[in-house]
Amino acid sequence: MTDAIPLFPLGTVLFPGIVLPLHIFEPRYRALVAHLLALPSGTDREFGVVAIRRGAETGSHDDSTLYRIGCSAELRQVKTYTDGRYDLVTVGRRRFRLHAVDDTSAPYLRGEVEWLPDEPAGTASARRAERLAPSVLAAFRRYLRLLADASDGGSDGADPSGDQLPEDPAVLSHLVAASASLTVADRQRLLAAVDTATRLGTELALLRRETGLIAALRAVPAPLAEFEVPTNPN
Repeated sequence: MTDAIPLFPLGTVLFPGIVLPLHIFEPRYRALVAHLLALPSGTDREFGVVAIRRGAETGSHDDSTLYRIGCSAELRQVKTYTDGRYDLVTVGRRRFRLHAVDDTSAPYLRGEVEWLPDEPAGTASARRAERLAPSVLAAFRRYLRLLADASDGGSDGADPSGDQLPEDPAVLSHLVAASASLTVADRQRLLAAVDTATRLGTELALLRRETGLIAALRAVPAPLAEFEVPTNPN
């Protein structure tokens, strides 16, 4: 079964549970926000965030310019300006597969999406994720320490993450994917992982790669995407 939801193409990848602030000024996305705010009380104010495969955020998009796996964003807070702009606070909610894009029925894009379920607890995949999580957590802590050292030119050896890192495998996998210095392509691969165990296993390899680069260079390596022509914000 598929649902039709508003789409918001972005030059980034959203993950479940991750906060995404947005400043809305384009007319089409003002219309999207107005649509969400007009929904009946108690209705989920949810839209789909999909990463742009190529092109600018302010350009036109279709099936060929967007990745197929996205994440919905739930509208949590809205600040309205007198000139029609909005500041939003949204939170990633659930992953979806994009089947089709409709660019004619509304001022903004709409997508036909299939929601991707999380694997149930107790499955072989979930048990594998539980075994992988401590290794990924340790690798992520080391990565954060090296990142702080490289950025600040030295530190007192304290863990910059404190005790705030989650131990839940799914939550940890989304936090690592959203927080590590990765390319959009890397993040998209993590979002599209078939289950948490696969995502954690990929992250372990990526963290080792990034940690090795930081340790060798004593500097924070910038993703290759940083050197592309920058896109305009919405």
